[in-house]
Amino acid sequence: MSRFLTPLPKELHFADPVVTIATFGGSGLLRPAPGTWGTLAAVFAGWPIAVLGGPVAMSVAAVVAFLAGLWATERYIEASGNQDPSEVVIDEVAAMWLVMAALPPTPLAYLLGFVFFRLFDIWKPWPIRGLERRVKGEMGVMVDDMVAAIYAIIAAWVAGMALFTV
Repeated sequence: MSRFLTPLPKELHFADPVVTIATFGGSGLLRPAPGTWGTLAAVFAGWPIAVLGGPVAMSVAAVVAFLAGLWATERYIEASGNQDPSEVVIDEVAAMWLVMAALPPTPLAYLLGFVFFRLFDIWKPWPIRGLERRVKGEMGVMVDDMVAAIYAIIAAWVAGMALFTV
């Protein structure tokens, strides 16, 4: 396997729906920085949803991604034996789609949302790190990213106000 791709657990194959959902079409298998690749894939996949369906469609997509993510992540964890596999990026997808639902569908807004989400997802300020440590299994994988998304939404709104009220 390439140094740019994460190998799958032996029990799973690329065409398995668990892998497709958990790695968001394989974007989470890219190295380095699988979370960043998954978030970037989420922006590009979510853009048409946001433009054509607006914030309601984007919110529904985020909820569907979250629920599908719980299902796929549980099975991926069982197959891999790893409680938080880095290649599982459906958590980043659900969270980024929540960010996109709260922002106007413009390149600048989505760039701000992307940067702030990655910052908070990596930095994990309170209570994100605590949630990641205390909540186990698939919910632990998913929920810390949703809180990082809320932080990113607030930061993007503040940055947007600062940029456009001068």
